[in-house]
Amino acid sequence: MADLSAEVCFASPQSQALMPITVTQGTSIRTAVMASLLPSMFPDYDFSCLPCGVFGQVVDDERQVQAGDRIEVYRPLINDPKARRRNRAGR
Repeated sequence: MADLSAEVCFASPQSQALMPITVTQGTSIRTAVMASLLPSMFPDYDFSCLPCGVFGQVVDDERQVQAGDRIEVYRPLINDPKARRRNRAGR
C-alpha cells in the first residue's frame, strides 16, 4: 500500500499546531489524528471523541485520509456566539 502525506491541525485558546503526517492508504481520519503528536501536545483534550473535518467540512471519523488532506480537529466553543450577542444586547 502507498503512503499518503497529510496535515493534522488543532488550535487551543493558548496555542495552535499544524503537523505533517504520513499514513498508509486506507487509514481513517480518527486513526490519523490519534497517530499524530496532538494527543500528547494537548493532554487536556480527548482526541478520541472531538469532531474532525477536512478543509473546513466536518467528516465522519471513518473517512479515509487522502493525499494532501488538512485534517482539522475541532474543540468545543468557549463562548456560544448567540449567547454572547444576547448578553451584549441586554446591557
